[in-house]
Amino acid sequence: MKIITQKISLNNPDLELYIRREDLIHPLISGNKFRKLKYNLIQAKTENQSTLLTFGGAFSNHILAVASAGFENNFKTIGVIRGEELIYKIEENQTLKKAQELGMQFKFVTREEYRNKTNKAFLINLQNEFGSFYLLPEGGTNNLAIKGCEEILTNEDTSFTHICCSIGTGGTISGIINSSFDGQQIVGFPSLKGDFISNEISNFANKSNWNIISDYHFGGYGKITEDLIRFINEFYTTHKIPLDPIYTGKMMFGIDDLIQNNYFPKGSKILAIHTGGLQGINGMNTLLEKQKKETIITDEI
Repeated sequence: MKIITQKISLNNPDLELYIRREDLIHPLISGNKFRKLKYNLIQAKTENQSTLLTFGGAFSNHILAVASAGFENNFKTIGVIRGEELIYKIEENQTLKKAQELGMQFKFVTREEYRNKTNKAFLINLQNEFGSFYLLPEGGTNNLAIKGCEEILTNEDTSFTHICCSIGTGGTISGIINSSFDGQQIVGFPSLKGDFISNEISNFANKSNWNIISDYHFGGYGKITEDLIRFINEFYTTHKIPLDPIYTGKMMFGIDDLIQNNYFPKGSKILAIHTGGLQGINGMNTLLEKQKKETIITDEI
């Protein structure tokens, strides 16, 4: 696997900023999803499982990644989807449509039912309905996913003083923390509101060289503003690097703001991890078009 790290030009001679292009790993199983699935796919084969079952919402990067990974590795795939109304909207939802084309079978459940996704009784009912399967949690975070994310950093990354990562379920940043080098500070940017994520990370991380900055979620998961869209478009125009509006876009906005406010000490060398998620841009642009708002400029996804 070729690792691509691009330098980002700054109007600041005291800092260096680079971005790790994990989004280029695979067109559909990109970024942290590739990392999270790597060892889980090996384990599923070891257990002689032929079906992968997982959970996600309407525009879930994880759902599409699992569908693609199943297609490429000869697994049947089942997606338990939050929102029973989506059963009638597959054709207008690019994420679900593509996942279905890749062979994923859907089970649409109400939001109330979806909250039971980790309950034993709920999982037993799924086994009774679909038979034996290898379970992948929502977002893909488990111990094997952490193991995969520990491979994001390499021995060539020792010179970076700060590693920045967006946060969903906390798996990616946990792997980065575990594989970080002495003297490095790991900075996380949650896309969800709430302080619960620190506890999730603490369950997986084995070092304490990390902190969470919760000022750049823009209202919560899936929430965006005109300022964020404008930043993403300006970043693409300047650097020719597409950013998704859910994770990496918010992180890069945060990094830019922190740099302007002198958060990073002089001489810092910052590495931002691009965790992919670009497939979600099409769905977001559809919503923005309906609202007659500025859309996201990007490569054709």
